[in-house]
Amino acid sequence: MAALAWLLIPLVAAVGAGLWGSWAGRNRKTAGDGVELAGYTRFREAMERTEVRAEAKEKSHSDVH
Repeated sequence: MAALAWLLIPLVAAVGAGLWGSWAGRNRKTAGDGVELAGYTRFREAMERTEVRAEAKEKSHSDVH
């Protein structure tokens, strides 16, 4: 009977691993990349505006000196 218990432990672990693997590999319903790409576009535009402002400040400071 003890040998049967020792055989059941890896069997239960294998079944658990199989269940977890099927759960982890499932197809998830995602919104797609559109939301992420739109966020990246907004970030890039904001950084470009900041860069333009910094260049304008540098030009105005260099004209004074």
